[in-house]
Amino acid sequence: MESQNLAILVVLLGLVCLTAAATNSLQERFSWKIVDFEFPSEDARNEAIRNGEFIPENNLPLGLERWRNKLFVTLPQWKSGTAATLTYIDLDATTEQSPKLKPYPNWEANQIRRNNGVSKIANVFRVNVDVCDRLWLVDAGVINLLGKIEVIHAPKIQAYDLTTDKLILDYPLPKTAYKDESFFANIIVDVSKEDCNNAYVYLADIMTYSLVVYHLASNDAWRVSHYYFHFDPLSTNYNIGGINFQWHDGIFGLALSSPKADGSKLLYFHPMASTKEFAVSTQVIQNKTVASDQYHSYKLLGCRGRKSESSAESFDDKTGVLFYTLVQKDAVGCWNSKKNYTTDNNAIIASDSTTMSFPNDLKVDKNGTLWVLTDRLPNFMYSKLNYDDVNFRIFSASTEQAIKGTVCDNSSSRLAAVSLLVFVVAGFVHTFVSI
Repeated sequence: MESQNLAILVVLLGLVCLTAAATNSLQERFSWKIVDFEFPSEDARNEAIRNGEFIPENNLPLGLERWRNKLFVTLPQWKSGTAATLTYIDLDATTEQSPKLKPYPNWEANQIRRNNGVSKIANVFRVNVDVCDRLWLVDAGVINLLGKIEVIHAPKIQAYDLTTDKLILDYPLPKTAYKDESFFANIIVDVSKEDCNNAYVYLADIMTYSLVVYHLASNDAWRVSHYYFHFDPLSTNYNIGGINFQWHDGIFGLALSSPKADGSKLLYFHPMASTKEFAVSTQVIQNKTVASDQYHSYKLLGCRGRKSESSAESFDDKTGVLFYTLVQKDAVGCWNSKKNYTTDNNAIIASDSTTMSFPNDLKVDKNGTLWVLTDRLPNFMYSKLNYDDVNFRIFSASTEQAIKGTVCDNSSSRLAAVSLLVFVVAGFVHTFVSI
């Protein structure tokens, strides 16, 4: 009798776990052991290898973004031999698991060593597509970050019309907007489809702990400072992929909420070396004269929990869920903005120490699809990658499927089912213990 009761108990507990646990619903879309590019010809590829413009093992995918049939992938200039820093995959034409990357908008813009009269893209970490069908990027302007650093040009913002692939903005940041040690690793654009010229662009300066705001209509940029942009000294020690290292990166993750009735939004943000999430109204940071003086307008939302440092985040308007990477957990997390920001209200939607080692970037596209890129960056920076193994992966899932079965799920029936199961199991356990 006791063994039968124990068996029932185990089954019921298993049902609770299956119902309450996050479903690892991310599907692997692409993967590479080592990346390659779609050169104009095989001769051109061989020439690029001979002259050092392309050193295959020095190319690491980092950022991604999706617009229609284009999935953009960035490759920062960590080392010499990065053939192109901004590329894309044609989702309609690609059937391969490891497709070659196509430079965007073309080879000429990415060939920083060649004087061909084209505005260059030197070094891009992350990009953002707005509702006006424009691709925005911040170009750090420096290359060979893990070697002998070389300055190509001042940091600048570029925008491309995605319907024509034409460059429509090439804006070098004024010296008042950055410092010599500044480094821009993220960008997000705040604009409505009804007024595309009134765009605000927010840049994360991770090394000088500042936010740079650019206003398209006035063609002006300014720096915003706040203590919340700084790193947490208790979150600077990392252990990832068997490597121990220390980072002190400041404001890193950026995401925008859905618009409020007055048109304003919340800018969600967090430093890389932090486990906390913050927010500020866009009305504050868009006001050049007071943006750095409104201390109490910047809010601490809460803490994600231990070892929850994050490199990127993205907000889904449809579900009201904020998705984010968890670099020390090889995972992707979520928080439903309808709830308080507590550890219990944050959930993991996918985790795998092999296939998701260092989730570096994620985006929710305009169709409600979540895209995630993982790239084993610490191994690339401090050790070496095994190119006989898969090193880089891109995953995707609908946002609704991604949060299904988690505390981020908006489904009340799911919560009721879990509560009922917990109630039944609790009663059974009480009865079982009393026997």
